[in-house]
Amino acid sequence: MRPPFLLGYGTNGLSDHPLPAALDLLDEAGYDAVALTLGFPHLDPLSAPPDAVRAVAARLASMRHGAGAAVVVETGTRYLLDPAHKHRPTLVDRDAGHRMRYLARAVDVAADLGADCVSFFSGTLPAGERPAEGRARLLGRLPVLLEHAAARDVALALEPEPGMLVETVEDGLRLRRDLGDPPGLGLTVDVGHCLVVEPGGVDGALRAAAPVLRNVQLDDMPRTHHEHRPFGEGDLDLPAALATLADIGYRGVAAVELPRHSHAAPDLVTASLKALTSAWKEVRP
Repeated sequence: MRPPFLLGYGTNGLSDHPLPAALDLLDEAGYDAVALTLGFPHLDPLSAPPDAVRAVAARLASMRHGAGAAVVVETGTRYLLDPAHKHRPTLVDRDAGHRMRYLARAVDVAADLGADCVSFFSGTLPAGERPAEGRARLLGRLPVLLEHAAARDVALALEPEPGMLVETVEDGLRLRRDLGDPPGLGLTVDVGHCLVVEPGGVDGALRAAAPVLRNVQLDDMPRTHHEHRPFGEGDLDLPAALATLADIGYRGVAAVELPRHSHAAPDLVTASLKALTSAWKEVRP
């Protein structure tokens, strides 16, 4: 028996494979969903022609023996916008024009793919700047993205990240309140991050985010620092995390997030789904 939410795998953990081959691996393994990171080496929204997006949409629709795979769009490619500075520019930088264009195009691609949401992060503050300056920039820029996403009928999901301005679920919820609780803005929660920065751990973070939870990332992690690891190599109680997702009524995509393990992708694609199904059997024998 499968969980009531959709088990997926992130393509940022398959960066040594061309996208068609990556999707073949996920389809053959039996995943319900794909977390598609836009950018090289797969689908760059800034340069991909319409026929490339249509080809991905067709492949997603053909997965699961023609039933189709769900998809969420991720935007965490490290050096796509600036080859010398990881993730920059971000939404909290003084000049975020390139990031805004990238996210707008990600929304367009998500609409064409029928994606559940576009997941994104706030970014780390530039050196010497105060949190209030970064928050002001977010509050000024997110309404523009939300308007564009609403026009395309696409939901946005802000992901708290260790070390970033929006670091915890409470940070994300506070920002959302300051924006007037827009219905088009939800949260992405990475269960590994919860071990590092969330006062209430995985269970507390998921329950706090539940009313606006749009996307979930699954990975193991040590409690001491931000390092994505395969299941069983960190401090995550995987059955407990899956039980909480079921208990809060989550029905969206929960995708494995292993962006530094592309070298072992074929084995980890299989092993991760095995670990997830085994953990679920502990929850629902």
